[in-house]
Amino acid sequence: MSKRPHLTFGRVSGVLIGSAMVLGGAASAETLREAMVRAYQSNPTITGQRAAQRATDENVPIARAGGLPSLQSSGQFTDNVVVANNNFLNPERVATGALQLSVPLYQGGAVKNAVRAAETRVDAGRAQLRGVEADLFTNVVAAYMNVIRDEAIVNLNTRNVGVLETNLRASRDRFQVGDLTRTDVAQSEARLAQARAQLQSAQANLISSRENYVAVVGVAPVGLEQPPALPMLPASPNEAVGVALEQNPQLIAARRAADATRYDISVARANRLPRVSAVSSGNYFNYLGSLSVPTAPSSGINATAGLQLSMPLFQGGRPAAQVRQAEALRSQALENATGTERQVVARVRSAYAVWQSSQQVIASAESAVRANSLSLEGVRAENSVGTRTILDILNAEQELLNSQVTLVTARRDAYVAGFALIAAMGNAEARDLGLDGGSLYDPVANYKRVRHRMNDWDGDGEPAPVAGTTAGTPAQTAAITRPLDADVNAPVDRSPALTTGAEAPSRQ
Repeated sequence: MSKRPHLTFGRVSGVLIGSAMVLGGAASAETLREAMVRAYQSNPTITGQRAAQRATDENVPIARAGGLPSLQSSGQFTDNVVVANNNFLNPERVATGALQLSVPLYQGGAVKNAVRAAETRVDAGRAQLRGVEADLFTNVVAAYMNVIRDEAIVNLNTRNVGVLETNLRASRDRFQVGDLTRTDVAQSEARLAQARAQLQSAQANLISSRENYVAVVGVAPVGLEQPPALPMLPASPNEAVGVALEQNPQLIAARRAADATRYDISVARANRLPRVSAVSSGNYFNYLGSLSVPTAPSSGINATAGLQLSMPLFQGGRPAAQVRQAEALRSQALENATGTERQVVARVRSAYAVWQSSQQVIASAESAVRANSLSLEGVRAENSVGTRTILDILNAEQELLNSQVTLVTARRDAYVAGFALIAAMGNAEARDLGLDGGSLYDPVANYKRVRHRMNDWDGDGEPAPVAGTTAGTPAQTAAITRPLDADVNAPVDRSPALTTGAEAPSRQ
């Protein structure tokens, strides 16, 4: 039940990643794999989440700093403008300097628990990053399939307009010879006007889908190929839910966030416990030759060392309030985890239902397309012998168009729902889709890089945007870039099916 379904794009993923990088300046991504790679590398949602995770990583060295030695220095220069005449030991000028070292020895477990809380939130952040990856790829699939669907619908409506234009010309010709009435011509004109309106609406939807594709992927879609087949999906919604409860990244993130709040309570309790530090200080003074007594020393150094105990006795109830606050926040986190679990269960079951329903709609629509095609041929033949009217032909053509649109829409819905189901089960991340032939983003690498850093003057420099702007992308049009199959049936895709990438080297 916990076994990850096989979702990889194939064994040539390394070559494909390299190819996608080379295609960085190309006009579009023509395959679903290339679109995913582009989005993975440059979509601002994922790049922003990576930056957020790097910020979360820094909470660990911040928490650790509370248990490390601290060294402080101070200096002061004083010029006594007015000096009493009878005070021979009061200098006119004095310069002082101090250096203090403090080494925490015991802080009631505050630092230890703060570090554990920060590390747990790092784990939660990594799971959240995985969830953002899955959501991004789901959006890419939806945007990709929307373009294919809407382009097919525009193609169908364009062809329908052409057929109705031919019908109208034939109706007018037959009206001229007295074979048809003015009513028949008017019916043809009305149906053509309606078809043109439907075509304009379909073109607007296609433009909208293409612009959304640009927003998600970063480039304009041109000649998108049919996507590879989805892997074997679960046989029941209960099986899918069982996998999702173990592997869904959003649920894992919510649970880890709840775990972190347990340490927050211990940190709050430490505020009412004693703290012990080892303290050492050195001081230097120099009167800068301003003493009026020549025999008095003009400069000197002193040093001290010892232990410092801080024992809180009364803080106005603040520590107790902080404990209660931390406990309430833990309660909230536990409820959030339960709420996330409910959402995951609902999302999985809904995606499974849509996927199953779409499969059935596809079968019905394919039968309807075949039947309506045959019906249209028959109605036309019967009209030629006078047993059918022009309206019968127009209705048959509209029914065929409707069944074709239903078919392409159901295919889109089935694919998107199937991928959404895979994502909800926690199996639609970059490592699952065979995108590990190149360099995948590794959040652990940054964590290892910063965890033990103690340099106060360290930094990574001024950040620069990673995601590219799409302001220079030309406005999208409704131009058709791929022909429509005669039976509105996608060609058999012989590329490797989606798999989990379980055999990839990075997963061994």
